[in-house]
This record gives sequence, structure tokens and C-alpha cells, in this order.
Amino acid sequence: MVAADFVVVANRLPVDRVEGPDGEVGWRTSPGGLVAALEPMMRNVNGAWVGWAGQPDTEMEPFENGGINLIPVPLSASEVAEYYEGFANDTIWPLYHDVIAPPQYHREWWDAYETVNRRFAEAAVAAVAQDGTVWVHDYQLQLVPQMVRELRPDVTIGYFHHIPFPAHGLYAQLPWRDQVLRGLLGADVIGFQRAQDATYFLTAVRRRLRYEVKGSHVTVVESDGSTRTAVARAFPISIDTAPYIELAQREDVKARAAEIRASLGNPARILLGVDRLDYTKGIRHRIKAYGELLAEGRLKVEDVTLVQVASPSRERVDAYVHLRDEIELAVSRINGDTDTMGHTAIRYLHQGYPREEMVALYLAADVMLVTALRDGMNLVAKEYVATRADNRGVLVLSEFTGAADELRQAVRVNPHDIEGVKDAIMTAVEMSPSEQSRRMRSLRRRVLDNDVDAWSSSFLKALAEVHPR
Repeated sequence: MVAADFVVVANRLPVDRVEGPDGEVGWRTSPGGLVAALEPMMRNVNGAWVGWAGQPDTEMEPFENGGINLIPVPLSASEVAEYYEGFANDTIWPLYHDVIAPPQYHREWWDAYETVNRRFAEAAVAAVAQDGTVWVHDYQLQLVPQMVRELRPDVTIGYFHHIPFPAHGLYAQLPWRDQVLRGLLGADVIGFQRAQDATYFLTAVRRRLRYEVKGSHVTVVESDGSTRTAVARAFPISIDTAPYIELAQREDVKARAAEIRASLGNPARILLGVDRLDYTKGIRHRIKAYGELLAEGRLKVEDVTLVQVASPSRERVDAYVHLRDEIELAVSRINGDTDTMGHTAIRYLHQGYPREEMVALYLAADVMLVTALRDGMNLVAKEYVATRADNRGVLVLSEFTGAADELRQAVRVNPHDIEGVKDAIMTAVEMSPSEQSRRMRSLRRRVLDNDVDAWSSSFLKALAEVHPR
């Protein structure tokens, strides 16, 4: 395989393995904004993508798919358990999401994390051409930038952090806090979702490593005593808006939206939540607030239905097993107390759906509830806005999402404040068409002007400015 000028390094490859009816194995492009943003550019610049193929204990040769060279990184079943399910998702994930769930600190998990990060780094180094660019993505691979730099100082390195970065008082709990900071500072540009996240990172760098920090610039001291400059700042990620706009205009999708409303008994208002089943998403708080509104008579089950899509997530992690049990018990209680023969309070769907069905749900929904307790960005909020060419609908948005920095015409809410969530739901349900239109026009301008192409272009421009050729 020819050395690539531009290498993306992410936990997963941008394709999913599919098996045909005759047993033939193929690959399908994964859904998601990152793939949509980088795929066209990588075809044009001789690009390669380093990532895990999704099957443990499987060795695979590099292959080409859709004009992109794909380089699989093998993981054993024990590494998936310790590096991914353990350190990445039971240590870093809860710590970086404000310790909503208690992080677990295990030395053997850290050892696996280091080992796997080095394997990713070595794969990237082997793939990248002289003076090429490596762009590393997300919390599973925080050590990779420094490892790449040690092996290939000629390479320009970027890193983008897709989840929040915690305040120093929380971050300081991490036993390997300095090693992670040095890992990230191997990059020339470290990107975050929010300015606040970049500030927290820079504060940790200043307090832990004692490096000089001026604005968004860090003077990094290398092991040989030399210095260089790294930049850490916000690059809010977005979505590829075109597919959502196109689907929302299709007659079959509009007809499906009408079918959804009819199947729910044509309520006056449909509330919608779309989340991975995760304790950071505030699903329990949302359901509690809605249940209280029904119990108090402020909403009636004949008039309002909540549709909650909770797609399966990390089902082997204990915290997620318990969360699912809690949510499903709460849904059952509310439905048992309030359902009639013709109307259901909550339609709970523990499954994922294709994009066409999601757009139909967005069109059917009068109110989108995005009440995450902590979220790097939350692209569902932007997807909902992108589909609403009619300028109708209301977005209720947690102030603890990255999207809240941009989508200022949403009804903002503190999801920990149950009374506040109830009032926000009532504001949304009762909002006049003219007020909906005024807010949605502003929201759509913001989302359409700042799409995923603008995000990737702004990051790569910053990378070029820091490390010009």
C-alpha cells in the first residue's frame, strides 16, 4: 500500500462488516458525521484510515473501500474488555462527563490502554508519507499524538476531542493525568467542542506540567529540552446537513411522518427524545419531568405523547445494564398509571433506526427534547433543526451540551432542575406558531452555515497555520 499523505486515526474504521445472504462478506460505510466530513477529502488527498474493524481476535490485511485505504488494527477480546470497555468507557468516559457515574481506576486497564494506543500509533506511522499529516480522534486514543511524534517528528499531528474535558478539580483524580496531558500535547493542534473544554485543558496543562500558556498557545517542552508551540481551542463539530434536508423533502418520508402521528393516536403534540442509552443523556430526568406533568394534570395523555428512542449502548458495562432497568421501570410505571385504551403516555423504543426513519420521527415531532446532563456537542439537536424546513417545531436544549453554545434560540434548560424541565416542556408545548418560526429560522441559519465541512476545513486550516509546509 502506498504511503498516505493524510492519515485519520480513530477507534473504529469508517465501515461496518456486513454478510450477504450467500455468506459473502462485504463492507458498508458507517453512518456518522466524522465519516461524512472526511470521506470526500481523503479520496482527493491520498488518504488512509487507521482503526479497529469491530471484531476481536481477528487479523486483517489493509484493504480499499470507496476510494479510501483502510488499515485495520487488531484487538484481542481481553484488550476490548480492558482498553475499550474498561479504561476508555469506565474510567475516562464517566470522569470526563462530570463523574455522573463513578469512574473506575485499574492499573491493568491503563496498561492495556497504553499498549493499544501504541499499536494505533505504530500503524499510523507505518501508513503516513514523509511530511504527511496524521489526525487523531477522541478519548480512546489520547496517547497517540505523542507516540506518533516520538516516532515521526516530520509529521504534522492534529487531535480532536469529541467529548467534554473536565474541570481540573475532577481531572486531577486521574492517576495517569500527566501522561494523558503529554499524550495530547504531542499534537500541533488540539481541538475541543467548546471553548470551556479548551480552557479546562489549558488550566490542567498549566497547573500539572507548568508549561507556559498564552491564550490558546502552549509552549511544549520536549524530552531533549527543545520547545515548540501547540494550539488548543474550540472547533464545534456539526453535521452533514444535505442528507437530512433531502430526506425531509421526500414525499415518502413525509408520509411516514404522518403514519407515525396516526399510530400514536394523532395527539396534539408529540415530544421526542433520541439518545444512546447512556447515563449522560438525562433520559431518567426527562421521563420523571414528563410523568409529573401528567400526574399534575398539566398535560393529558390524550393530547401529548412522548416518543423516546434509546439505542443500545455498551450493553456489557454494568452501569448501562442498571440504567436500562431503571428507565424501563419508570416508563412502565408512568404508562400503567396514565395510559388509556387509545393513547400511550410514552412510546419507548430500545433500538436503533436508519436515517430515513429518524428524519420521519423528526418531522412528526412538535418538540425535540435534548436534556443531556453533559454532552460534548449533541448532533441530534442539529439533525432535528436541519429537517425543519417548515420552520416549525421547538428544540428544548440542555445548557450542558456543546450545542447550547451555538443554538441560542432553543428553549434552554438545566436538566438537573426537574421543575425547570417541566416548565420548559410546557413552554414548548404552548409556543405559538409565530414564535416557533422566529426561533427555528435562527437555529437553521446557524446549523446550515456551520456544517461539518466548515468544521473540518477550520481545523485543517488551523493545522496548516501552526505547522506550515
